[in-house]
Amino acid sequence: MMDGDRQAGLAGRTIAFSVNGSEVEVTGDPMRRLADALRGELGLTGTKIGCNAGDCGACTLLLDGAQVCGCMVPVGQVAGREVVTVEGLEGTDGMNRLQEAFQRHGAAQCGICTPGMLMAATDLLASDPSPDRQAVMDALGGVLCRCTGYQKIVEAVLDAAAPTSVAAVAPEPGGYVGARVGRTDGFAKITGRAQFGADGFPADALWLRVVRSPQASAKVELGDFTEILSRPGIERVLTAADVPFNGFGIYPDIKDQPVLTDKVVRYRGQAVVAVVGTREAIDALDLADIPITYTPLPSVTGVVEAMADGAPQVLPDRPGNLLIDGRVRKGDAAAGFASAACVAEDDFRTAFVEHAYIEPEAGWARRVGDRIEITACTQAPYMDRDETANVMQLTPEAVRIVPTACGGGFGGKLDISVQPLVAVAAWLTGKPVATVYERPESMMSSTKRHPSTIHAKFACDRDGYLQACAMDAIFNTGAYASWGPTVAGRVPVHASGPYFVPNVENRGRAYFTNEPPSGAFRGFGVPQAAIAHECLLDDLAEQTGLDRLEFRRRNAIAVGQETACGQVLKASAGLGACIDALRAPWDAALAEARSLNAKGGRWKRGVGIGCMWYGIGNTSMSNPSTIRIGLKPDGRFTLFSGAVDIGQGSYTIVPQIVADALGVGLEHMDFVFGDTDLTPDAGKTSASRQTFVTGKAAELAGLDLRAQILRAANAGPDAAIRIEGGRLVVGEEGSVIDPARLPLRDDGFALMGEGTFDPPTEPLDANGQGVPYATYGFAAQVAVVDVDPKLGLVKVRRIHAAHDVGKAINPTQVEGQIHGGIAQGLGLALMEEYLPGRTENLHDYLIPTFGDMPEMDVILVEDEEPLGPYGAKGVGEPGLVATAPAIFGAVRHAVGVRVRQAPLLPHRLRELVRQKEGV
Repeated sequence: MMDGDRQAGLAGRTIAFSVNGSEVEVTGDPMRRLADALRGELGLTGTKIGCNAGDCGACTLLLDGAQVCGCMVPVGQVAGREVVTVEGLEGTDGMNRLQEAFQRHGAAQCGICTPGMLMAATDLLASDPSPDRQAVMDALGGVLCRCTGYQKIVEAVLDAAAPTSVAAVAPEPGGYVGARVGRTDGFAKITGRAQFGADGFPADALWLRVVRSPQASAKVELGDFTEILSRPGIERVLTAADVPFNGFGIYPDIKDQPVLTDKVVRYRGQAVVAVVGTREAIDALDLADIPITYTPLPSVTGVVEAMADGAPQVLPDRPGNLLIDGRVRKGDAAAGFASAACVAEDDFRTAFVEHAYIEPEAGWARRVGDRIEITACTQAPYMDRDETANVMQLTPEAVRIVPTACGGGFGGKLDISVQPLVAVAAWLTGKPVATVYERPESMMSSTKRHPSTIHAKFACDRDGYLQACAMDAIFNTGAYASWGPTVAGRVPVHASGPYFVPNVENRGRAYFTNEPPSGAFRGFGVPQAAIAHECLLDDLAEQTGLDRLEFRRRNAIAVGQETACGQVLKASAGLGACIDALRAPWDAALAEARSLNAKGGRWKRGVGIGCMWYGIGNTSMSNPSTIRIGLKPDGRFTLFSGAVDIGQGSYTIVPQIVADALGVGLEHMDFVFGDTDLTPDAGKTSASRQTFVTGKAAELAGLDLRAQILRAANAGPDAAIRIEGGRLVVGEEGSVIDPARLPLRDDGFALMGEGTFDPPTEPLDANGQGVPYATYGFAAQVAVVDVDPKLGLVKVRRIHAAHDVGKAINPTQVEGQIHGGIAQGLGLALMEEYLPGRTENLHDYLIPTFGDMPEMDVILVEDEEPLGPYGAKGVGEPGLVATAPAIFGAVRHAVGVRVRQAPLLPHRLRELVRQKEGV
């Protein structure tokens, strides 16, 4: 071991090198990570950290012109060398050609991987100014993205190498809806200026580290913390006794998850205590020194064990480990099956799936008098505010949430994580307190997609028209409820698929186990159900002798028909149009597959189709958003929205809607997003609701302010509004309004428009009949795959995706959402399976990379929804749902095996082939 004097000498060593053309020096341990030195000592937070293991590539930078992972390079190795980070890429106007291409193509969504992508692309273009698509994919392959599906990134790099796009031109007022406007937050993300959860901590902040259970089920005994507290820099050890109300959860009547455990842990990774101190003291802490004793208890793994007679009870108030049992009944399913000509029936299983957002949970808090302020990455600032207030036993108004940029969420950042921990610590110490979860900690403690065990049955008549369906979907909700009631409630509504079925008997149940809590994940259970119903539709198509696409077209639900809930669709049911849009690529792909397969060879080509529908917004619940837009005395406008953008583009789409409703250009607008002290509540960013719900509120707010301006100018409803020199010129008559001369409101604005929208829904009765959603998104996707049956390998070659989005407010953003959804659907289908204790990093848990992604052809179908803003609906989740069913159908077409378990790992496919061959 190194002696103390030598350690002290190294710790004080000064290392000089060049960063972005400037000479710098850092002092300290030469073995610490270069990324940490850049961020912590030099303030260059454009370099992001997603894993600290070289797996994600978010910290990619240039060292002597070659890309490296900054988290894997000791700072001592860069002495005398040249480092370039994303902050060093700027051109004369703030962005260079590559960055401009990223903005033009919408290549940055959440933005957390964007600096790494840019640096890898810079390395490529320096050595190969004219790369082809494969070269781009190879050069950037070490950087992971969870949002984009990579296609827009490849297009941007190719465009930067050989520009083919003209510079974007700002639309005229009234022309923003439907325009490919660049992201309003794009410049900050592409230049490294955007502040994420781990960026911008106060210099004097204490650090918090959570001690988590290594046991899935155990009694916990805390020891004496005196020795720990005597160590220099350690200020407190937080326990359950320090938490005013030690329970949280999504639902007002379910607060079953403790902030810090009280005597019992129920899953591996559950928070037990939290240690607070200086960063140096916390970094030096060995968690093995924390005196905690675990006495193992019987545990429950999987729903079969949870449902068994005499199974250990996970939660004391949940007999039989049952969380919820939901049903949807319509008609007479038994009679429908009895009279049907063809019946298909089978069992299906899916696994835990990890969100794998590249930004781990991070944030900080400070006490301000009798209030607590929390700055953190989140999908739901108002939910965070109310939940933290309940934990702290404060009024909601005493808690402020300031959202940072959010480096991916997909549902995983709806549940609170760091917020109550840093809040309690800051409240008790009176000092700012910060924390960042390490990648394994994030993966062991965060919610997952619900594993499912599904039995489904569908029937049709001789002509291929569906007569009945029944589905019993059982979900593993893990140790605590989280979003389990939503998943188990949403699935019976959607289990019949996007088809007209006269007789329905669907059921959704969720059971507790001693496994990670399952929560919201892009689709709320609908992707699991779609795997089942689409496989069975392929069965029925085969039995009736119908083409698989034609079978779906015959049954596609249409305006005027009833859903499984008895809701008559009054407008915008675009599945039929989506299927029609895929006929040509479907026929061409089938012909190509026949030709390729006729030549023989090891690889077999297959083509599959999957369809989906998705209710936009909350299920049978009030789901309002409120937006405000104000006119300032200087003639500029400020948009206030409590909704946060997690990569899906609401910071751009909502302003586009406001701009057209108001009739002015975005260049005259400023934006305030998310801060609960400054903005009205626009609801959570989930359930594909922001474009539809918040977008409609934005339209109403813009129209409200426009009406006020027109009244003030005594102008007609069609009058144009121009801004000249801080004054508003209205109509052909040129009536002038000087906002500085108007009486000001208490908030300092001359005028303020407001809009609120709550989609009209109705509660479901005991049989699940009612109006659960005001509108639905629809889609159909065709997958083209190659299969190696000997090795069990599947390579997805192309995806054709036709999506009914109502109206594409920003086609670039909509395409990007669909691309990203397809990528996550591919992961669900072929590679992603979270195993507690085994896949808690981005090396063992695989998500799609550049090399895994197919060519993606997106077809936007605009079957306008009258309730939506300018006809728009949501698309965040629909992009994912149809992908896995389409891929599984293509595998079946290629090698004749029925896929009933996701993911279809190579050994599982090989076993299916063996069974088919009778080996």
